[in-house]
Amino acid sequence: MAGVRVAGVGLTQFGRHPERTGRDLFAEAALAAREESGVPSDDIEELNFGNYMGVLAERQGHMAPLMAEAAGLDCPATRYEDACASAGMAVREAVRTVRSGESDVVLAGGLERMTNLDTADVTEGLATAADELFEIRQGMTFPGAYALMARAYFERYGGSREDLAHIAVKNHDNAFENEYAQFHRKITVEEALDAPMVADPLGLMDACPVTDGASALVLVSDEYAAEHGLDAPVSVTGTGQGGDNLALQDRRDMASTPAAEKAADEAFADADISPGDVDAAEVHDCFTIAEVLAIESLGLYERGEGIGAARRGETTADGDVPVNLSGGLKAKGHPVGATGGSQVVEMTRLLRGDHPNSDAVPDADVGVTHNAGGTVASAVVHVLEVDR
Repeated sequence: MAGVRVAGVGLTQFGRHPERTGRDLFAEAALAAREESGVPSDDIEELNFGNYMGVLAERQGHMAPLMAEAAGLDCPATRYEDACASAGMAVREAVRTVRSGESDVVLAGGLERMTNLDTADVTEGLATAADELFEIRQGMTFPGAYALMARAYFERYGGSREDLAHIAVKNHDNAFENEYAQFHRKITVEEALDAPMVADPLGLMDACPVTDGASALVLVSDEYAAEHGLDAPVSVTGTGQGGDNLALQDRRDMASTPAAEKAADEAFADADISPGDVDAAEVHDCFTIAEVLAIESLGLYERGEGIGAARRGETTADGDVPVNLSGGLKAKGHPVGATGGSQVVEMTRLLRGDHPNSDAVPDADVGVTHNAGGTVASAVVHVLEVDR
């Protein structure tokens, strides 16, 4: 089985880009990844492209070949859709393709353009990742769904809005120096607690923003990297995927995310590591409570213990295991179809030492990324390791 290396990465600035098209944004990220990798375009054998809302936001279906064209590629292209986990799934399938020996070079990533829609239309579009019959028709939105999950967690394990506020503060701190982040503004616990309530107990500062952006990375086999003398010290050594019932009411427990637990178990076994080996994590914090559920699902914390991790300083930049040094979805932004790819890009930069927050983890050897779809009915986890 071939090893898989990250030869090059690319991102756009995350934020509002009302004047740009989706193809323009993805081209920027893909061309940056191609340039950094040094891989000729003719050597790229496949494009795996993640996108969720293109048909709604840009009235554009059949996006994969369009994005291949925009990226200057002449190769087969496939779109992956798994709600907010779309790009994570695109990366996972690229890893599996390279490992199998079917391809030596695959470009993977994703795109979402959302800010051209008004709030009501964005909310309606995102809601389609829930159960149309039993959730959407009843008026369920994702702030409401994650509020239910937060309430279930508080009831079972305890915790408070202040615990969640510390997560928001931490992630804004981390985004401050990240040139690709949507927000470059630090906040206080008091500001987070005083923000307007969205869905009790979640306030405005507990939620990620609406975002435009794209991510891309060039994945190559060990053999290709060696033959072409590529500088690619970071490898994807583990990948895992898990699933769960789509609707919350069909879950056994709303205070945990079994899909992510399954994905993490598979990824850690694949990489032959344990949660104790992880030096840094990028997790899917679409809401602050989601970060708590994520770090517990990854096994970084026992159930019920993750809620106070940020408040205790354990997941901050100077903590034992920093979480979301990019700023996370909360402050870096969440262009839905691009997020999973962006997490792998950010972890690659952290492990290589060229991320603005790499100083927080100068000796990090192992990083993990956690990407979730909907209320974590879908999840994908990747393990990345760097040569020292």
